[in-house]
Amino acid sequence: MIFRQLFDSQSWTYTYLLAERRGGEALIIDPVLDGVPRYLRLIRELDLQLVMAVDTHIHADHVTGMGRLRQATRCAAAMGEQARTECLSLCFREGETLRVDGIALEALYTPGHTDDSYSLVLPDRVFTGDTLLIGGTGRTDFQNGDPGAQYDSLFGKLLMLPDDLVVYPAHDYEGRTSSTIGMERRFNPRLQVDSREAYVEQMNALALEPPRLIDVAVPANRACGLDIAA
Repeated sequence: MIFRQLFDSQSWTYTYLLAERRGGEALIIDPVLDGVPRYLRLIRELDLQLVMAVDTHIHADHVTGMGRLRQATRCAAAMGEQARTECLSLCFREGETLRVDGIALEALYTPGHTDDSYSLVLPDRVFTGDTLLIGGTGRTDFQNGDPGAQYDSLFGKLLMLPDDLVVYPAHDYEGRTSSTIGMERRFNPRLQVDSREAYVEQMNALALEPPRLIDVAVPANRACGLDIAA
């Protein structure tokens, strides 16, 4: 399998490009608008055909490149069915499979950070968006975030996955590139709670500044990143 983890230094976002083989179809997860030229160059270098761009949720810290990629490649723009946007060409729900050549990603609905958050699961790895981070979890104080729902997503879904499954989040702020479900279960400080109530209390006690681009990014991302000046 072709796998590339690409980093945007302005928003600390990880974007993932996957394909089964050179010359085949490809899928990209959580693309950033400013990275689109880089993605297209890499796709050409690998002789790939981009057929799907997926956002794990409507991001508040960067503008998505999903719409621009669709314009450039005619790929499908995909998000979970809870995303309140009319720009998508594909909406998926929990339990459905996103297929690109021989790659099959299972959609796992993991709300809490936002109410439209999904994780995408392969047999050996999981793309957790902003729900499960390395040594942390996504904030729950905007975009219909809900710490109780996030607890359920984490402890009822993601932490039920195999310990050796590799975790690839949408962000990391310390240069870490991946973890595992087992490592996060044992060492992630946000997960060392003994009840749903304790997790909710912990998340509600966070005092965080709003994302710098939230007022620009959220409306733009409801239009797949196209409702913004070029």
